[in-house]
Amino acid sequence: MTERGILAFSGGLDTSVVVKYLQEEYNMDVITVTVDVGQGDDQKKIEAKAKKLGVKKHYNIDARKEFVENFIFPSIKANALYQKKYCLATALARPLIAEKVLEIAKKEKVTALAHGCSGKGNDQVRFDITLRSGSDLPIIAPIRDKNLDRVTELKFAKKHGIEIDSVAKRFSIDQNLWGRAIEGGVLEDPYNEPPEDAFIWVKTKNLPDKPTYMEIKFEKGIPVAVDGKILEPIKLIEYVNKKAGDAGVGIIDHIEDRVVGIKSREVYETPGAMCLIEAHADLEKMVHTKHENKFKSIIDDEWAYLAYSGLWQDPLKQDLDAFIQTSQKPVSGTVKLKLFKGSIRVVGRKSEYSLYSHKIATYGAESTFDQRLAKGFVELWGIQSTEANKLQKKMSTKT
Repeated sequence: MTERGILAFSGGLDTSVVVKYLQEEYNMDVITVTVDVGQGDDQKKIEAKAKKLGVKKHYNIDARKEFVENFIFPSIKANALYQKKYCLATALARPLIAEKVLEIAKKEKVTALAHGCSGKGNDQVRFDITLRSGSDLPIIAPIRDKNLDRVTELKFAKKHGIEIDSVAKRFSIDQNLWGRAIEGGVLEDPYNEPPEDAFIWVKTKNLPDKPTYMEIKFEKGIPVAVDGKILEPIKLIEYVNKKAGDAGVGIIDHIEDRVVGIKSREVYETPGAMCLIEAHADLEKMVHTKHENKFKSIIDDEWAYLAYSGLWQDPLKQDLDAFIQTSQKPVSGTVKLKLFKGSIRVVGRKSEYSLYSHKIATYGAESTFDQRLAKGFVELWGIQSTEANKLQKKMSTKT
């Protein structure tokens, strides 16, 4: 029986090289699967490239709607930012891609699973854990298993006539509806400013001289309308990405701790994610008690960590999801953002579930808050602190 391997195929340098390695060094017939999560790539061109590389069969799967509803929206509810910065665009997509590969693997009765991840990155963890959670087939990862570097890959590609676009020669790019990750090349020096041509979503020059305003409406934690227009999930994400990007909003440049322990310089374009998470988190502060907000911030950080670390299937994430889902019942309302020359600021919010009361908060004569009650509260609130300070001063005079 001929060995049959299945590969999640993007058409980029890594996965193109992997096809040839599987064919030549593992003597395998290769089946490729491209899962559309909003990369913006021409799926027909990717299929044509796969066929040119000699694959036996290629599948194109449109998973954009599923990606938004089952991965992006839950991440918004969780205000998910790994290390307070990264919106998890790549991390969220990998489990979905791996799940789709497993579906085709069962259909095609393959003998091995394969991916194009390196041994330095996080994606190997995300793919391996999802694939292993759904199958006992061997996992082949030539880039990792053979310790290949980018220069060696480019030489291998040239030798085998594999076409690689100019951007891929300069950077390693991963892109989907939720964000765009840019790595490698000059960016490996963390002191180098990213060149302007590295960005395609976010404008870096000739920005508008007047602020851009955006109103985002949420229902139970899910964005449902922008600027008064009800949009279906994919269109909503695309709309916010475009409008925020045109205002210069959405570039993240930071030092990130990878799962394998490496500190990495990461550059992202995430205009839509920045706006939607900022707006959602602000709305939560209005409708949740301070106790809910404090505790949920802990839950949110752990949720982001699990998603980043490839632990999408871990039972703990299901437990966190249950809490987060319950917490979203009052998270309905509208948040107004002001975008100006790369900055983003919440300038207004409203909700029928708001815990903010003008009658209580106002300093005007119409206030219903009796300030005289505060005296006793303050006395009790600080009693332990004041007594501790008195004791410390008393002890210091004895030494």
